[in-house]
Amino acid sequence: MQRLFSVFPTGMPGIGLLLLRVSVAAVLLVDGTAHWTLVTSWWTFLLVAVPAGALCLGFLTPYAASLCCVIELGVLWVTKAEEFHLIIALIPSVVVAMVGPGAYSLDARIFGRRLLTLPVRNVQ
Repeated sequence: MQRLFSVFPTGMPGIGLLLLRVSVAAVLLVDGTAHWTLVTSWWTFLLVAVPAGALCLGFLTPYAASLCCVIELGVLWVTKAEEFHLIIALIPSVVVAMVGPGAYSLDARIFGRRLLTLPVRNVQ
């Protein structure tokens, strides 16, 4: 799993990635439900809500962002709309999938690098 992430930046870049993840999740919820006209059952809502929640938490971010791209392409195909904002909404999803989650995510907690300190043993 470590190969999926280059680094987990902290500070302002980490906050920027957090805001980018949340904005991609918000766009997915708005465009994926097409203002609630595409939601015909709870399953279709969960199809959109689960990746959006994973992006907000930063859990399996590359997979969730890739799924967001697929869902948004599906919305473009189903609605037969050639709206500019739907096409432009794909770009941040691709960026999040390529860059990774940042330090303020569950991925950084689970898969981040750790410093191991070994206890000193007295050899006599």
